[in-house]
Amino acid sequence: MEPIKKILVAEDGKKFYVRNLKEDFHTQFGFVSKEALAKAKPGDMLKTNTGKELFVFPPSFIDSYGKIKRAPQIIPRKDIAAIVAETGVGKDSTVVDAGTGSGALALFLANIAKKVVTYEIREDFAKVAAENIAAMGMKNVVLKKKDIYNGIDEKDVDIVTLDLPEPWKAIEPAAAALKIGGFIVSYSPTTPQVSDFIAAIANNKSLLLIKTIEIIEREWEFNDRIVRPLSQKIGHSGFLTFVRKIR
Repeated sequence: MEPIKKILVAEDGKKFYVRNLKEDFHTQFGFVSKEALAKAKPGDMLKTNTGKELFVFPPSFIDSYGKIKRAPQIIPRKDIAAIVAETGVGKDSTVVDAGTGSGALALFLANIAKKVVTYEIREDFAKVAAENIAAMGMKNVVLKKKDIYNGIDEKDVDIVTLDLPEPWKAIEPAAAALKIGGFIVSYSPTTPQVSDFIAAIANNKSLLLIKTIEIIEREWEFNDRIVRPLSQKIGHSGFLTFVRKIR
């Protein structure tokens, strides 16, 4: 998959993602010539052959991230935001991510962290994740095809994230990999998974359970004097359980 080179946006907010600058770009409003695309600078206005005006800007991380390929369901950004806020992941952080899937969480954290090592056992998911990592141009993501239940190669890491069907099986490997003060974050869609994970945490004296949360997002509509929540909200996606290594 080619990286996104430029973004075209109409006045109504409709966006188009240009990956190939060597051919005309076709939209529902007509096409933009390859010559115009090649010369266009950020902020320029281009017209399609039908006269539709489109404005040019370079893709940011979040633009490219929004167009990655998906294999399994990815962790929503509202939940990723909570992971970032609660753990304080930053430019000096080393993260181990288990259950790569499409690579969405690994990529988002890699945009913030020093390094992310992500583990995946399914060949089909690993292939999609590898394509996404390459398309995003992320040099600080290492993809490993390995079962994290059997151990983590890295040591003295800051954060271990678990998006796994049986996260309690990864507690011992995660605890062994973490530095003192490091975090385990488990993402699970169901309450039985959370309950079993928390019960297993209680048996490890080096770990302290912090909390389990759920993030609900509700967008609002503002149209002149009409102000109301949108009827379609982003409801339950999963539970986040935060654990810290204390000894």
